[in-house]
Amino acid sequence: MFIQTESTPNPATLKFLPGQTVLDSATADFPTAEGASASPLAERLFAVDGVEGVFFGHDFVTVTKADAQDWDHLKPSILGAIMEHFQSGAPVMAGDAAGSSGHAEHTGEDGEIVDQIKELLDSRVRPAVAQDGGDITFHGFDRGVVYLHMQGACAGCPSSTLTLKMGIENLLRHYIPEVTEVRPVAV
Repeated sequence: MFIQTESTPNPATLKFLPGQTVLDSATADFPTAEGASASPLAERLFAVDGVEGVFFGHDFVTVTKADAQDWDHLKPSILGAIMEHFQSGAPVMAGDAAGSSGHAEHTGEDGEIVDQIKELLDSRVRPAVAQDGGDITFHGFDRGVVYLHMQGACAGCPSSTLTLKMGIENLLRHYIPEVTEVRPVAV
């Protein structure tokens, strides 16, 4: 098994491509080790000293390291953990645990606007940020303000504010006049 690695715009994260499907149709975010019990692969990665976050996309695994750690020391252990996991035949997600489609449900007014926001995120934004090892999902809409949740390499990325304000906010405001601002949320 050959696992490729790619750098991301976030220096604290690396993207690992195992050459096979990681999750079929969803994503899974493990910003801390506490939630990793839903995934044997996430548990295995958090067992590597210095791993602070794990994110699964369709065909990649993004790992976030502690600031004090060096990729040259961590990378071989992470590659080994991913290789061992896929060679073991164990599932990525445990039992009935599944990844998430990402977007929060929205009830009430503005349903049509929210549907447009989600469509633009799915068609224009999420594919681009997946290339960088992350995901950005809809969290809410209130009086013109869109709240987005950043995951994987996007969480904590130095360029995330620029991506939100100059990229996503401008895109949404262009297509949806009711949108006035985009803000990040921590979940």
